[in-house]
Amino acid sequence: MTDETQQQARSRKPLIGRVMSNKMDKTVTVAIDRVIKHPIYGKYIRRTTKLFAHDDENRCNEGDRVTISECKPMSKNKSWTVVDIIETERK
Repeated sequence: MTDETQQQARSRKPLIGRVMSNKMDKTVTVAIDRVIKHPIYGKYIRRTTKLFAHDDENRCNEGDRVTISECKPMSKNKSWTVVDIIETERK
């Protein structure tokens, strides 16, 4: 495989999550919730992953549902970027 086809093979699947914090400049913390089945007991368990995402225009607020996509690393912890705001938090 060439480098170009390898990059296409690695899917940059967008994820949907909720903004937990927007206190940093141009960065938001997004919580991704997923449900997994316990391998032995069969009970469904909720797992949460927190990711740092780049928000260039500081448009996201806490509680917003956003779509994030993987990008090249921008810092030690930040390698995701906000693609779209799906739903804004109503107050």
